[in-house]
Amino acid sequence: MRVAVIGGGASGMMAAGFCAKNGHNVDLFEANEKLGKKIYITGKGRCNVTNASTQNEIMNNIINNAKFLYSSLNTFDSYSTINFFEENGVPIKIERGNRAFPVSDKSSDIIKALSNFLVKNKVNVYLNSKVVDIGKNDDKFCITTSKGKYCNYDATICCVGGATYSATGSKGDGYLFAKKFGHTIKEIKPGLVPILLNDKYIKQIEGLSLKNVKLVATKQDKIFKELFGEMLFTSLGISGPIVLSMSSYINREQNIKLYLDLKPALTNEQLLNRIERDINTNNMLQIATLLSGLLPKSLVEPFLNKCNIEKTLKVKSLNIKQKQIIAHYLKHFDLDFKELDKLDYGIITSGGINVKEIDPKTMESKIVPGLYFAGEVLDVDALTGGFNLQIAFTTGYVAGNSII
Repeated sequence: MRVAVIGGGASGMMAAGFCAKNGHNVDLFEANEKLGKKIYITGKGRCNVTNASTQNEIMNNIINNAKFLYSSLNTFDSYSTINFFEENGVPIKIERGNRAFPVSDKSSDIIKALSNFLVKNKVNVYLNSKVVDIGKNDDKFCITTSKGKYCNYDATICCVGGATYSATGSKGDGYLFAKKFGHTIKEIKPGLVPILLNDKYIKQIEGLSLKNVKLVATKQDKIFKELFGEMLFTSLGISGPIVLSMSSYINREQNIKLYLDLKPALTNEQLLNRIERDINTNNMLQIATLLSGLLPKSLVEPFLNKCNIEKTLKVKSLNIKQKQIIAHYLKHFDLDFKELDKLDYGIITSGGINVKEIDPKTMESKIVPGLYFAGEVLDVDALTGGFNLQIAFTTGYVAGNSII
């Protein structure tokens, strides 16, 4: 069979290589001048290829439509990914959080292994060939590119990515192709993206990094999601591990509010007791000085402004209500949530082709026989840690092996 694969990223190269390995004549079309452009920048250039966790742990880190991937992950899991790269000359190491990287710490080695896999299986690669249209006449597909038209394909695998990191070529073209064939698109949102705030004090604490804090999202005064770990303040809002993760949990929600628990290991009562103890020991100190023992120095003034307490106030003058307010904001430092940062700043695209219209066992369209989708173009996304690349490798592998 003649097969066209659209997109030379993680899912596209995996799909093309295995499809050709099964004896098909495969043409791979890539808009960029080289393959794997987005892979090159993943993991800060080190390429976090997968996460060596159990399937249940991987499923728990998939935010949208994890059940859709259950069958495909059973077919090609994280250990399959590790074995694939090691068999293709790239030793893999496991780091904190079960994150898997090439021993060389070079994403270029991952791209090279995938490229060599294509060569080995005689995939025809067309670079600088942006696909502008996919058509189907009778049972054959026609691919129109910036360099010409290619027809008589028995199947097409669309692996064009999402809509984030547009500089790598992901500009949402796959959604247009899918719509043309009758597919519906779940609203596109940025995933794993910084969060913008309205708070006036942001400039004062830009660059401040916090560890061991809890970021809490509420909806209708009930806790929606809470995440513990590290974050930092930027010139426009907040970023860092727990912030990026939180963005993916809240990007489809309305009326979300955010706050920080700056002392998650302590209860309100324990904080009040500590404040009382510190006051009794140092009752001539100004409140700003006392709080510098509880908070980073740059956060003290914004914190006191939120409490509506003068920073020069002597701690012996604090009344019980003021002490309670301080304890409250240490546990409930509210953030004036504005919006998520721009779509193009998201590490991953959330949203995409409705997975109810895709066969989870083959990645074939339920609407158009012979049309397959894999990777970020689908409405499936996960947290950081190698999970999104694993989704790309898994869906690409399944799509490539499903054409018989």
